[in-house]
Amino acid sequence: MQAADMGSLVPPWSRLTAHCLRAMTDGNKISRRSIRVGATEIAALPERALEERLDSGGSRLDQRLNWAITHLNKAGLINQTARAEYQITDKGRAWLQQHPDGMDYSEARVYFLPYWPEKPTPTPDDLKPADRLSPVEDPDEVMEAAQSENTAVVGAQLLDLLRASDPAFFEQAVVDLLLAMGYGGAEKRGTAIGKSGDGGVDGVIDEDVLGLDRIYIQAKRHADGNNIPADRIQAFFGALHGHGASKGVFITTSRFTPAALEYAKNVPTQIRLIDGDRLVNLMVKYRVGVQTKRTYTTVGIDQDYFD
Repeated sequence: MQAADMGSLVPPWSRLTAHCLRAMTDGNKISRRSIRVGATEIAALPERALEERLDSGGSRLDQRLNWAITHLNKAGLINQTARAEYQITDKGRAWLQQHPDGMDYSEARVYFLPYWPEKPTPTPDDLKPADRLSPVEDPDEVMEAAQSENTAVVGAQLLDLLRASDPAFFEQAVVDLLLAMGYGGAEKRGTAIGKSGDGGVDGVIDEDVLGLDRIYIQAKRHADGNNIPADRIQAFFGALHGHGASKGVFITTSRFTPAALEYAKNVPTQIRLIDGDRLVNLMVKYRVGVQTKRTYTTVGIDQDYFD
């Protein structure tokens, strides 16, 4: 299975091949768009799968269905009879009987790769990362998998740096993150309180110019495994009550115990808990403590143009 499938409810294109063929078994000529619609109905995927999007904004399901159709056509399991119009072949019917659930990704690589024309073997000086990409792989999916891997590596580095930082730096970092997320308005009204302390809070975000609506922050640097217990959330709730506050965010570089999560869920004050994993994911997303090193663009056929 492709790395990009991790956490996705959409089957890989290698499994969707069977749904595409099953949508064509009446033998009629059918448009690419109609194949996608028919295969989607046959797959009967949950709503969340239909709503999945690539980083580019396109439908993940449509992307994988288009990739499945392209492979089926390459292998002669369907024939292209006109522009964006296809018909199942006898070979395709036989293949569907042998593979009623499609193929797993490793099988599909072996089966479909020979149908793609070989490129001339490049010299070592000419070899680029793109030359190592198999035509069986979807470039968008490969790029997403690489981006996820990069985020995981950078996230782990961020956590190490945050845990090693001094308290004042960490408090300022979480204030910077909330401001980057849009809290504090255009004027970015946020303050790390630091060593002076202010009744059990480490930072304040003013959501309006007069400071009538405030978010109070608790920020704790803890090692992995040193999880935040319920009594720490209870103490933060008491601090919020003392300030007459209705909103609070508790951020840590570790995690929260189940009891702490349950306590925060049941108190009347809105308390949002952000653990270490979510913290670094948000920092990467909103570019706090990280910078964009390079941007890549993938291109593909605009199927709607040809449909």
